[in-house]
Amino acid sequence: MTRFAPAWICALLLGTASSAWADGDAATGEKVFRKCKACHEIGDGAQHRVGPVLSGVVGRTAGTADGFAYSDAMTAAGAEGLVWTPETLAAFLEKPKAVVSGTKMSFAGLRREEERADVIAYLSGFP
Repeated sequence: MTRFAPAWICALLLGTASSAWADGDAATGEKVFRKCKACHEIGDGAQHRVGPVLSGVVGRTAGTADGFAYSDAMTAAGAEGLVWTPETLAAFLEKPKAVVSGTKMSFAGLRREEERADVIAYLSGFP
């Protein structure tokens, strides 16, 4: 049984079917990312914290950052094909547990589509 919903289903269910993420502003996303900094680092010298380093997350298979102890659910989602595309990130950032049931990520999500788009634009700047 799959533990994550395909991105297109998440997009339809969670209202992220548009590609507004493509219009995100990285500078604003850096400010929104402050909400994420309690658990995640990004950029040169970043280290795992409660959550994994997010450098290179766009395009990465879920649950595969070297050296981070993921939940079984996140590891299984990656093994089943979940890749962090802008679309899947948009769905996950809106409601993490709806995309990966059983994730250890306790963050409730970013409700505003613009914030999700901005954060994804920011994350995309760290290959």
